[in-house]
Amino acid sequence: MLFGTIVGSLADKQGRKRACITYCITYILSCITKHSPEYRILMIGRVLGGIATSLLFSAFESWLVAEHNKRGFEQQWLSLTFSKAIFLGNGLIAILSGLFGNLLVDSLSLGPVAPFDAAACFLAIGMAIIFSSWTENFGDPSENKDLLTQFRGAAIAIASDEKIALLGAIQSLFEGSMYTFVFLWTPALSPNDEEIPHGFIFATFMLASMLGSSLASRLMARSAPRVESYMQIVFVISSASLLLPIITNFLVAPSKVKGGSISFAGCLQLLGFCTFEACVGIFWPSIMKMRSQYIPEEARSTIMNFFRIPLNIFVCIVLYNVDAFPITIMFGMCSIFLFVASILQRRLMAISDKPKMESWTAMDPEAEPLND
Repeated sequence: MLFGTIVGSLADKQGRKRACITYCITYILSCITKHSPEYRILMIGRVLGGIATSLLFSAFESWLVAEHNKRGFEQQWLSLTFSKAIFLGNGLIAILSGLFGNLLVDSLSLGPVAPFDAAACFLAIGMAIIFSSWTENFGDPSENKDLLTQFRGAAIAIASDEKIALLGAIQSLFEGSMYTFVFLWTPALSPNDEEIPHGFIFATFMLASMLGSSLASRLMARSAPRVESYMQIVFVISSASLLLPIITNFLVAPSKVKGGSISFAGCLQLLGFCTFEACVGIFWPSIMKMRSQYIPEEARSTIMNFFRIPLNIFVCIVLYNVDAFPITIMFGMCSIFLFVASILQRRLMAISDKPKMESWTAMDPEAEPLND
């Protein structure tokens, strides 16, 4: 939240290609720190990891959208690229990476740091591809803007355009619920220390996410329904799916037996969790499509990192207080947030046909006019 927002926002000024290379370097360094038993070194690694995560979630998408528009490609192709990225990257590659990491640690007995070393190798390959084949693109090319002016301009953009503000709120509510779910699903499925196949369940979640992204690509390929329309339904379904742990807690008598296999209530909840993961698969390419439509090119990375500030604050608060509330309360809170996201999405749908906000230079009183 602190370092990543600043570094991620520099992508608009210093160049998105350079920011993507910086991501590779910072995460390679983060992986290397795992070899140290020193707490300070490991903490530096987490700081580097935080910076890299902010770059991962903003610089790559910003570079792609700018390059796509610069080359005059069809807008429909962008939606297709987003869907394939989620299907292959967040789904298939995530499963294969998990299996490969498991192979390195268990089958080849290379130790728990081996997957980090493998990740560093893949990052180095990625960095070489970016360095050799990508062209550079920028957000606002004017020389007179420092970081503070950039932040102020991004804040003005969010405050002056309701569509951008709604998009930021929707993203924070959904992703906050999603990251909270990551920490809740294991205790929810094994409240009495049942033996559950974590790896198999994670792979099932990823398959559900792949199905969701595949469905999203089909939906976005059509002129109707529009992304702003069907996402209302997706948020309502995701909200209902996270209510299942609360419903099963009331309807199914909890087991008192320690250990054993997954319970009947656990199976019902697993069904709901897979539904939620399918909604996650639809969410990613859809939110990317909406961001490409509504966020101004000049400050894309800066605004996208602004969106992550409330998200990171929310996740920090939840994790700090995770033991203070029963798990059903936590799921109920996530369900409410997702329902609120559906209401905000309905509002976004209502105003989506309004003309796009005025240009970045027109908004910023300090900006000088730019030549074409």
